Amino acid sequence: MSALDIQWIRDDASLASKCQYWKELPYLALDTEFMRVDTFYPEAGLVQVGDGNAVWLIDPLLIRDWSSFAEVLEAPHVVKVFHACGEDLEVFLRLTGSLPQPLFDTQLAAAYLGMPHSMGYSRLVLEILGLDLPKDETRSDWLQRPLTDMQVRYAAEDVQHLAEVYVKLAPRLSERKLEWLLADGADLANNQTRISDPQEAYLDVKLAWKLGRQQLAVLRELCAWREQQARLRNQPRNRVLREHTLWPLARFQPTDKVALARIDDMHPRTVRQDGDTLIALIAHAAKQPQEQWPQTLPEPLPREVTPLLKKLREVGQKEAERQGMAPELMVRKKVLEALLKTGYPDGPYELPESLQGWRRELMGQALLDCLAVQPNE
Repeated sequence: MSALDIQWIRDDASLASKCQYWKELPYLALDTEFMRVDTFYPEAGLVQVGDGNAVWLIDPLLIRDWSSFAEVLEAPHVVKVFHACGEDLEVFLRLTGSLPQPLFDTQLAAAYLGMPHSMGYSRLVLEILGLDLPKDETRSDWLQRPLTDMQVRYAAEDVQHLAEVYVKLAPRLSERKLEWLLADGADLANNQTRISDPQEAYLDVKLAWKLGRQQLAVLRELCAWREQQARLRNQPRNRVLREHTLWPLARFQPTDKVALARIDDMHPRTVRQDGDTLIALIAHAAKQPQEQWPQTLPEPLPREVTPLLKKLREVGQKEAERQGMAPELMVRKKVLEALLKTGYPDGPYELPESLQGWRRELMGQALLDCLAVQPNE
């Protein structure tokens, strides 16, 4: 490979000027390097941009005005190329307030072409470009300055190869598959904007279905407080209040610090720092009028549904085979469970909202037909 053209962007004016150029391109390969050791939000250490010929490294520690870059991210005629972009999207949303669209994820593209699902970047580069990438810098400190020569080269080559992979993969996708892929990209971006409502965080607590309505009212307040404090303090949720304490706190509702300290997995630091707040919160939530309590949660599906889930998954696998793509792209287990919950055990079943777009068109009826024959077996 010839020497890579690497250019640094370290001030707002240079970024704004370069964004004018980027907005005219057909595609951009994008990547980020960040740290997330003991923070709630990822801390950006580097933003890489490539057009297939040159690579630009933006130093997010020096940029104050991201508005021109946000315009590039939103420019509808510039395809934004990523690989496994979940956390990158979070970084961009935090830095710029915007999300990339249209979004082309090479990990998804590979699966649409029948390669393994969730393929790692190094393996994809080896498969498509025949290059064996070094793994030296993936765990290094991206917030240190200056960055080492090795870090700079690693970051620049990453986004250069991403552009090369895109150029080879994109033409192999049929028009229909490209449409599906971009729809999945839009979903990935939409999921980022639905920053989970703290008032609904309790729905994700394991065993919450075993609690009564008054206990759920307490659980809801505890989870909402934990979520808000994690964001406010920029600390991981478990640092604010450990996951395993939520259920017993809602169930036993301690009224003093001694009882609070006895809760399973309760960190002494939490008792010291937030004990009074938690006790007051529990007392307040417990006194809410009955009409404000959440509804009880449905029990999880019984083990007996396993063969049924398998049959539904087979519908997706057959369709995937027909389309020449990785079966995991078809229907997620959560979607199949949501479908079963609409009518188990005796039906009738309804397609859940989470089964949408092209997947609903291709398989919705086949999934319902598969369930319709069950009771007569």
